[in-house]
Amino acid sequence: MSSTQKPGDSGFFLKYLRAHLTAIIAYALCCLIFAATFALYHLPMKAVLYPVVLSAMVCTGAAVYGYFRALGRHRTLCDIKKLTAATITSLPEAYGETDSDYADIIAMLRREAEDSQERALDRHRDTVDYYTVWAHQIKTPIASMRLTLQNEDSALSRRLSSELSRIEQYVDMVLAYLRLDSESGDYVFRKYDLDTILKRSVRRFSGDFIAKKIQLDYSPVGRTVVTDEKWLSFVIEQILSNALKYTPSGSVTVAMEDEDTLAIGDTGIGIAPEDLPRIFEEGYTGLNGRTARRATGLGLYLCRRVCSALSIRIGARSVPGEGTTVTLTFPRENVTRT
Repeated sequence: MSSTQKPGDSGFFLKYLRAHLTAIIAYALCCLIFAATFALYHLPMKAVLYPVVLSAMVCTGAAVYGYFRALGRHRTLCDIKKLTAATITSLPEAYGETDSDYADIIAMLRREAEDSQERALDRHRDTVDYYTVWAHQIKTPIASMRLTLQNEDSALSRRLSSELSRIEQYVDMVLAYLRLDSESGDYVFRKYDLDTILKRSVRRFSGDFIAKKIQLDYSPVGRTVVTDEKWLSFVIEQILSNALKYTPSGSVTVAMEDEDTLAIGDTGIGIAPEDLPRIFEEGYTGLNGRTARRATGLGLYLCRRVCSALSIRIGARSVPGEGTTVTLTFPRENVTRT
């Protein structure tokens, strides 16, 4: 292949020949007709060959010009195919009535696609706005009920407080799901004391720890991390919620596993080996989630998406019947000891 030849040029040459095969055959037949006619009239062969050679030269020149013109258009179109629809600004100049018709059809389809995309974006924005308002409005009665329950201390009030916390967590999941694909993402990166975030998240589930008699094994981790406090809290709370949900008895451990890795482990029912590689997929609940009918398949998926935005690597390991440990590995340059 020469330096000017590109991959696919040889294949295009064969396609070009097949596309113009009718014209080539017609030219050959015309030459035969002229030769046969001249022969019937006993004309010298030179008189036959001379116009045949001249016309062949003219036709060959025209064919070569047409081929290289078509090859240039082919290369341009191949480059355009590598672009996305949004970045295609123009197409090659139409060559003939058929090309012009195709160009008009493509332009029409593109306008329809752009209009459809704009309508879809408008509907999506309306949906996001509606559910964002709904999520904020529903937090008002939740806060009111929580204040009412704080005035009494009984098994019923503690259980209701725990259920309210679960409802509030689901509302936060809705907000997180809506904001994931927003343009800004609502991320504010600063240095935060990891213990402050952990203590606040653990305190939110204090009622669940007490009600289920689950032991919390936590000691200060002594780390400062550069992250977004709100979104990191969301991830930690989702992991703690899962640990409590699938731990009938035993303990939940929160500790630094390495200089830059936070580990949240439990002694719960664990995750089946065939389910473990897929627990961070959207909508995947696994055997335990389907059996218990308590899983939505969104919590860990949202955690993975948020961790990706925070440059945190999330992972999990588990032994069925012994428990599960979820790890959050921060970029080493974002972690310092306090």
